[in-house]
Amino acid sequence: MVSAEPVVHAVVFQLETAGYAARDHASAEVFLDALPRALPACVITDVRMPGLNGLELVHRLKALGFKAPIIMMTGHGDIPLAVEAMKAGVVDFIEKPLDDEILLRAVGSALSKTATPEQDDALKCERRARFDSLSPRERDVLTGVIAGKPNKIIAYDLGISTRTVEVHRAGVMTKTAAASLSELIRMALSLGF
Repeated sequence: MVSAEPVVHAVVFQLETAGYAARDHASAEVFLDALPRALPACVITDVRMPGLNGLELVHRLKALGFKAPIIMMTGHGDIPLAVEAMKAGVVDFIEKPLDDEILLRAVGSALSKTATPEQDDALKCERRARFDSLSPRERDVLTGVIAGKPNKIIAYDLGISTRTVEVHRAGVMTKTAAASLSELIRMALSLGF
């Protein structure tokens, strides 16, 4: 766990209460110096930290060949930042204030990612079918969402009302079975959308 200090203690406490072994680090640099090699592991980092920020940490970890899943949290969540984090390899993007259930579900999901190549292929085919079921307008809205545009701008670009964008966006979430915006973005990016 690498984050701003008040949040660190709350997250570590929550993880330990749920039965996880959790360690905190004062900064990204301290974490990199003590980089754990044992798996299964999951890194939870904040976007804004002293020294290296969360995205810089993710890039450093990837350059080192670190394979453990990374969850990023932020108090300043925006779609372009979530997209950048997902492209960098983050498995989940959580906004603060943290909901305990969402945090524990994200950690459990990240630690359970031990699928075989056959399971990965089947999951990718299932996701592709879901995304293929999107209407052309839903695809247009999804493209705007992935680009980080707010509903108003998507509506303006497409010449439709903001409410219509909201309806199509809800349809995208339903058809893709995405539980969150970060999951939708992760799935879309994994399919090369």
